[in-house]
Amino acid sequence: MQSNDLNRHARQVHTVAHGAASGDPSIARSWLRCLEDYHLDPAVIQAPLVLEHERLLESREALRQVLEIAGGEMNSLHQQLSGAGHAVLLTDARGVILNCVTASSERRVFERAGLWLGADWSEAREGTNGIGTCLVERQALTIHQHEHFRGRHTGLTCSASPVFDPHGELLAVLDVSSARPEVSRQSQFHTMALVTLSAKLIESAYFLRHFERHWLLRFHLQAESPGLVGEGLLAFDGDGRICAANQGALNLLGCVRGAVLGQAMEQFFACSHDELFQRAMPSGSMTWPLRARDGRQMFASLRGQAPQPLWSVPASLAPVAGVCLLDPSLQRELQRAVRVFERDVPLLLRGETGCGKEAFAQAVHQASQRRDKPFVAVNCASIPESLIESELFGYRGGSFTGARKEGMRGKLVQADGGTVLLDEIGDMPLALQTRLLRVLEERQVVPIGGEPQAVDVRIVSATHRDLLERVEQGSFREDLYYRLNGLEVALPAVRERSDKGPLLDFLLRQEAQGQRVRLTPEARQALLDFAWPGNVRQMRNVLRTLVALCEDTLIGLSDLPAIIRSAGGPVGAALCRERAAQQPLTNTESAGAAAQPSRGTGPLLHAERQALMEMLEAKHWHLTRVAEHLGISRNTLYRKLRKHGITRAG
Repeated sequence: MQSNDLNRHARQVHTVAHGAASGDPSIARSWLRCLEDYHLDPAVIQAPLVLEHERLLESREALRQVLEIAGGEMNSLHQQLSGAGHAVLLTDARGVILNCVTASSERRVFERAGLWLGADWSEAREGTNGIGTCLVERQALTIHQHEHFRGRHTGLTCSASPVFDPHGELLAVLDVSSARPEVSRQSQFHTMALVTLSAKLIESAYFLRHFERHWLLRFHLQAESPGLVGEGLLAFDGDGRICAANQGALNLLGCVRGAVLGQAMEQFFACSHDELFQRAMPSGSMTWPLRARDGRQMFASLRGQAPQPLWSVPASLAPVAGVCLLDPSLQRELQRAVRVFERDVPLLLRGETGCGKEAFAQAVHQASQRRDKPFVAVNCASIPESLIESELFGYRGGSFTGARKEGMRGKLVQADGGTVLLDEIGDMPLALQTRLLRVLEERQVVPIGGEPQAVDVRIVSATHRDLLERVEQGSFREDLYYRLNGLEVALPAVRERSDKGPLLDFLLRQEAQGQRVRLTPEARQALLDFAWPGNVRQMRNVLRTLVALCEDTLIGLSDLPAIIRSAGGPVGAALCRERAAQQPLTNTESAGAAAQPSRGTGPLLHAERQALMEMLEAKHWHLTRVAEHLGISRNTLYRKLRKHGITRAG
C-alpha cells in the first residue's frame, strides 16, 4: 500500500474511532481499543510476531485434541469454499496461528500477508482483524478489507468464529481469510455461515471427546435435530449431577451456566434419575421424547459411557463382596492396588468403619491372578485374644485341652495360594504380631503343637485406626507396620463418593433379592443427601429394613427413618456431622479426586468455607481453574460447594 493510501486509511480510522458514524459498532469499538488501549499506529508497517519453533510446538501440544478434531473439518471447509483464494486457519485463545489449510500454490501469498504458522494475530498486536477481534468480542464476525485497523492488512477479508470449551471458555478461533481484491462484504455471508457451522461442529466433537467417560445427553426441540448444530449437550455423573453444558443446552434450557452446573437432571426434565438412565445406550443413537420442566416437548438421546468396574464379579460372590466401585478415585486406587498386589506387595487399607474395606480387598483379589484361589477374611477385633492364635495358625490334634483330635487348619493355611484379609489389624495382640511378622518373613506357619508348613499367601490388612499413633503408644510393632504397609490406600467415606447413587441402587437390588421394589424420587434424594456416618454398612442395614417393611412396590419418603428424613434440616445435619466426627480416622484425598470428609469441628468447616470463597473470588468463579489450583477434580469441588451451601449471587 502506498504512503498516501496508508495515511488516508489512518485518518479514516481516527475519525470513526472518535465518534463518526460507522456501519458496524464492533469495528468502531475495536479501532478505539487499538488507539487508546494498545497505542497502535494504523499507518505503521511491521512484520508479524512469530513464535519460535519450540514454543509453537508447545502451543500445538497444548491444543492437540482440538487440532486433531479440527483437521478434518478445516479440510472440508476449504473444499466447500472451492479452495482457491482462501486460507482456513485455526488459532489458540491468544490468537497464535497453529494450523493453516490452503492450496500449496497460494501459500506464499498468505505468508506475505502475515498468515504464518506461529504468527500472533491478537488484536493487541495486529489491530482490528478477524482473529483478534473475534477473541475480544467473543462472537462470529467478518472484517472486510478497509475495516482492518492496520493499513497493511486492508487487502484481506477475514471471517472468524470462536470455539468454546465445555465450560464456556474460549478455546480457539476458526478463521477463513481471502487475499483477493474483488471479494465483496456481501459475498462473505455464505462464508461466515460455513465458518460458524464448522466452529460449532468442532465444539461439539471436542465436548463429546472430553466427556467420553461420562453420561451424555443430547437434546433438541425437533426430533431430527439431536446430533446437529444447535443441539444441547449435557455431561453428567453417576448421581445425575450436571458436569458441563454447551451453549446449545443453555439456550434450550433458558439458563446461564452457573445455574446449571452441579444441579440434578431432574431439575430441568420431567423424569426421574432412574428413568433417564434406563434410556441409555452405548452409542446413544436412539432418540426419544423428553419433556422439560416448563412443559416443552424435546427429543433426546442418552449415551451411557459411565466408567465400568475393572472386573466381573461372579453372581454368587456379589452379595458377599458388596462390590460397587464406580467412583473414579476408587477405580484409580484399585488399579494401583492390583498392580502392586500382583508383585506380592502387601496392602494396607485405611478408612472409616463400614466404608467397604473388605469389599475393596475382595475386589483386588477378584481382579488379580489369584481370583480362583481362596479369599479368607479374619477380623482381628472380633476373635477373643485367647483364640486368635489358633484361628490364624491352627493347631495339631490333642495339643491342648479341648482341642479337636483331628486338629484344625488355621486361616493362613486355608488361604494357601490365595489372599488373606487381616481386618482391624490394629487390634491384634502384641504377641500375635510377633508371630505374624515371622510368618511374613519366613513364609511358613507353625500350628500350635505342630511342625512348620510352607504357605503362599498375599496379605491385605485393613484398619480404621491410626497405626502410627499405636506404634508410638507401644501397642503395635513398628517393624510389622512397615512390613504390612507396602501400599497404603485411603478409602473415602460414603458421603464423599461420587458414585453414591449407583451404590445405593446396587445395594437396594441386593437387599431386594429379586423383589420388585422402587424408591420415590423424594425418598431416593433423601437417602443420597444423608451423610451416612456408618457408611456402606449403615446404608445396607437401612435398605434391608426398608425392603422388609415395604408392603407394596414403592418406598416413599415417609417410610424412611426419622434421622434420614430430617437430615436436610439443621438438627439432622448437625447429628450426621457429630456422628461422622466420632470416627477415629480421617480419610485424606486420594489421587486428587476423593474429597476430605466433612468431619471437622465448626471452626475447621468455617475455615474451609472461607478458603473456598477466597479462591473462588481470586479465580473470578472460574471453577476449572479453582479445581486445578486446589488439586482436586471439578466433581469434588461441586461437592464441597454443595456441602457449604456456596452459590454465586446473581
